[in-house]
This record gives sequence, structure tokens and C-alpha cells, in this order.
Amino acid sequence: MRNGSVLCRPFYRVLVANRGEIALRVMCSARRLGLGVVAVYSDADRDALHVQRADQAVRIGEALPAHSYLNISAIIAAARAGGADAVHPGYGFLAENEDFAQACKDAGLVFIGPSPQAIAAMGNKAGAKEIMKKAGVPVVPGYQGADQSEEVMLGEAMKIGFPVMIKAVAGGGGRGMRLVTDAASFGDALRSARSEAKAAFGDPAVILERAIRNPRHIEIQVFGDINGNAIHLGERDCSVQRRHQKLIEEAPSPAVTPQLRAKMGEVAVAAVKALRYEGAGTLEFLLDGSGEFYFMEMNTRLQVEHPVTEAITGLDLVELQLRVARGEPLPVKQQDIKLSGHAIEVRLCSEDAAQDFMPQSGRMARWQVPDGIRVEHALQSGSEIPLFYDSMIAKVISHGATREEARGRLIVGLEQLTALGVTTNQAFLMACLRHPGFARGEATTAFIGAHRDQLLASPENAACDTALAGLLFYVTHPRAPSWRRGRSLSATFPLPAKIEIAGHAVELEITRERDGSYTVATDSREDKFEIEQIDPDAIRFRRDGVMDSVKFLRDGDRLYLQHRGIPVAAADLTLAPPKAAASNGGDGKVRAAMNGRVVAVLVKPGDRVTSGQPVLTLEAMKMEHVHKAGIDGVVAAIEVAEGEQVTTGRIVAEIGAS
Repeated sequence: MRNGSVLCRPFYRVLVANRGEIALRVMCSARRLGLGVVAVYSDADRDALHVQRADQAVRIGEALPAHSYLNISAIIAAARAGGADAVHPGYGFLAENEDFAQACKDAGLVFIGPSPQAIAAMGNKAGAKEIMKKAGVPVVPGYQGADQSEEVMLGEAMKIGFPVMIKAVAGGGGRGMRLVTDAASFGDALRSARSEAKAAFGDPAVILERAIRNPRHIEIQVFGDINGNAIHLGERDCSVQRRHQKLIEEAPSPAVTPQLRAKMGEVAVAAVKALRYEGAGTLEFLLDGSGEFYFMEMNTRLQVEHPVTEAITGLDLVELQLRVARGEPLPVKQQDIKLSGHAIEVRLCSEDAAQDFMPQSGRMARWQVPDGIRVEHALQSGSEIPLFYDSMIAKVISHGATREEARGRLIVGLEQLTALGVTTNQAFLMACLRHPGFARGEATTAFIGAHRDQLLASPENAACDTALAGLLFYVTHPRAPSWRRGRSLSATFPLPAKIEIAGHAVELEITRERDGSYTVATDSREDKFEIEQIDPDAIRFRRDGVMDSVKFLRDGDRLYLQHRGIPVAAADLTLAPPKAAASNGGDGKVRAAMNGRVVAVLVKPGDRVTSGQPVLTLEAMKMEHVHKAGIDGVVAAIEVAEGEQVTTGRIVAEIGAS
């Protein structure tokens, strides 16, 4: 219906077609506008926080995304079951799926996002680049042709010149993307990118782009409404990435001047108006060292990193989405947009940065977020982190009057955040934020690759953490004498112990001294601790005249501790039987590096393989991970089948030495 010149599409209950912190974020703004909220959940998320916080929650299928959160018909049915009259797609794959937007429309549901036509136009990277070229927007040189044969693609890559980027035509989030540096590796990279694109988006088609050396990844946040109004909300710098996925985002960019911001914003707004675009969108650009920028793609949705834009503009972007979807005009004009201060966001992921950012799943035994800083999450102590979904488990966002103030607040916030039980990238994020290059605002997309060893270096207090782990195993042992402050009359003698920490086995001797202190000795050093207080989850102590504290969690023979923001896991091996030597495939056995699903078996029994040759691909947390032969030889057995779920350490293939 119409109200004056404004088309009204009223709705009163919103189904959020996503999970976790995304669902909770959307629910927060919807409730502030007086709207009811409906959640959906898979079997893996039956007890998840977003399910508990919704007015209604509807089961939509099994754990795998294709059977649940990407199942369009199940979500439409859930909207009906929950009494919803509108659907917010969150900011996952369905937010950029024109079939989903059309299905909502056909079902009489308001889709909180752009039209199916706009999604289709921008969702195909090849088509989007052509539209932008016609609109006068500079684009990255490349190949967007229909001929996808390997021969033609290799020929086009040669014309472009290496290095080139292979990118999935559909979707985003770094899936189906590969950087190729030479012709020899092009074929394998092309096949891998297509496989990942097919699994993620249902479309194996790819495009090629010239790889711009060490660019900044800059994106412009835009909004449009049904009346043709359009605005931009400044830029975000998303250059710090791993596996072509963002880890740290900030606004504004340290590299963008007011003049460049105005120019990029003008281009972005022109594109929005040309598309008659409604709702939130993001135009992504590469910015080279000379100040030239090139359009890459447009994401027709809200981005994970939108909180930094909210922090510097004071706007609630989800609220804007909801209002525009109801047919309201944008409540602000371009001249109303003022940028205040600086904001930085980090993505806390359940992954092991030291093992090529390998995804991690399991139980988050202890979870606690600090006060005074924005943390978007859907966790609580005891939450299970499934292996089926994205590895991002939280976002931590700081805002300050200056970039340095925002950076400092974020470092302190990460130090105070507690995440024990599952390996995360918490320490890696702090190392990035503390790095002089990032502090100076110099980070490009090459930042992590260029400084990887430095960012992964052991913390300065690693040796102290080893001693602390030994001490905590000693004083928290169920049969250990209760700790009491003060002197002891008991005879002192060293107690031998053996622990595993940071992948290394360490032998210790722990002594309770007559003065009440403890000495922890290894072959190379000796640490003395004076315990001030032991609580069930923390210990306060003095060492070398410095009072310090550590959070910890004892779980049988496992110990998790967090010292100065750095989480560490340790195991008590004192009474454990000797373990077989670890193998990286050198014994001919290829083992699953993580819990995951087999998506491709690349060899068969009887095939001759060489060391380093890919033999199998696992998918975990939306990313593919190639497993390779550890020796030259002949494939003796393949122990798994495509589509099968496997656990970490399982033997998936055996190779006999030739």
C-alpha cells in the first residue's frame, strides 16, 4: 500500500535466516523497533544461544548447511510456522542468493535486502564488472568469458600475466579463490577453486583477474531506498587477511584521504543509483600504492565488519535495513553523514594460526567477554563449536577518538577476553595489532604473508607459561595437599613431572619450599613462585617481585591457562604411557588434519604418487584443505569415501614405499 509518495510494506515478525552472532545481532535491532523475531536452527545448533533468545525457533534440518541454513524451502516453511511476515537473510550466502529473495517474494514475505534482480546483477562477478565498466567505474583487468575450458583459461591467464587471481563467479568470503604465480600450478589451482566454488555456491564457474601487488582492500558501505535515494557511509580497510578472508577491519582507512574518500564514494553512489538499489550493499575495491582504485565486486548484503562503520557514524545499519525494507525513505542524507573517531574490529576464529589456520571444533569450556568493549558473539561456557560452519566465533570491536586509542583499547579487550577449551586465533590477533607495521597503518593484503614468522613467534613469557602449567598441574591435582599460605614444616623434595605444551614434551621438577614458595625447574631454567591466592578459575602469584595472575581451567589431564591474554593448552604426561612418534605422513599414512567431510578423493589404489602430491580434500568450516602424500610410493588403500565425515587423526589413505 502507499502512504503519500512512500510505498509501505509493513511487517511485524522477522525470521532471521542465519545462526549464531549474526542472528543475535539482527534480533537486537529488530526488537528495538518493536518487531518479533523467529530463529531457525539445525540439529547441531539445537541448544545454541540464538535459539534460546528468539521468540520462536524452528528446526530446519540436519547439521550440514545444504540441509539446513542453505535450504530455501525449509526456511520458507519455517517462516510460515513461526508466523513471520518478513525474512532477514543475515550476512551469509543466502543474503546474495536471488532465488532465495524471489522465493520470499513469491511466498508473500518481505525480503530484507535488495531485489532479486539487483542481487542477480551484482552476484555474478563477471556480469557485475561489465556493468561497472559501462558506468565508468575502473575495474581490475581480467577474463570474464563464457568459455571455461582449462585450455582457454590458461591461455587467458598467460595474456593477463602471472600472478593472476582465480575467483568464483558466484558468492564471496574467499571461497573459490586462488592466487596463482606461474603456469605450472595453474591447472591444480583452477580445479581446486572450481571444486570449492561448486561446494559453496553450486556454481563452479570462475573468472580471472590480474593480481595487483600488495594492494589495500577498501570497501565502501552504501545504502539505497525505494525512492532512488542513495548514500555512502565512508570506507573500511579490510587488508589484513588470511586465505583471502578478512581478519581485521577498520574505519576509516589509514590510506584514504578525504579527497579519495569523496571520489570513491561518488563512484559507489552512482552505481547504487544506476541499479535502483534498495538496502545495504558494499562495493569492494583494490587500492594500489599510487592511489588508483579498481572495482572487484559488490556484496548485496550487510558485511560482517559493519560494526566499525556503525561506530564512526553513530548509525544502526540493521535498523536502516529494516526501515528501508518497510518502504521508508532513508532517514539521513549524504550531508548528514559525519565520521567520528576511529574503529577497529577483529574476527575471533576457532582456528590454529600456527597450523596454517586450521579450523578447530569442540567445546568452549570457559567463555567470558570483557566489559567496556563491543563483542558480538553467541557463546557461553560449555557451548559446542560445530565443524560444519564458519570458524568465526566472535567479533571484538573498539572505538576511540584516534586510531591509536582504538588500537590500544582493542588490545586490552582481547587480553581480558577468556576463551578456553578450543584453540583460537586470539594470540595471533594481538600480535597483528601490536606489530609496528600495523601500528603505523601500513598493512596491505600482503601483511600476514610478509610477517608470518614474526606474528607466530612464541610469546616472551612462553618459558614462564611452561613453569606455570607445571605448577598448576601440581597444586590442582585432586590428591595434592591443599594450598595454604605461609611456611611449611614438611621436608622439601622435588617431584618429577612431564607435561606437553605448545606441541613439546617438557620434563620438570616441582618443589614446595619451606618458606611456602614453589620452585619449578627444567634443564634450562628455574622459576620461583609465591602463591597469593588460588580460586577455582584463577591463580594470583608473585615472580621476581612482580604480582601477576593467570586464568585457568583444569579438565582431568588437560589444562588451559591464559596469561596476559595469551591462551595456552597443556597436558599432564607424568603417568601417561609413551606415545608413538608423531608422523606427518612420513610413514606412508595420510591422516585427517581436522574433523571434516571428504569432498574429493584424488587418487585410487594402485596409483603411483610422489611426496607432496594431493591425494584427498577435506572440507571443514566452509574451507577446503588438501591432504598430500608424505612419501613417494604406490597408493595401497583409500580408507574413506567422498561425502564421509572423518575425525582428526583418522587414517584416510595409505601409501606403500616404492
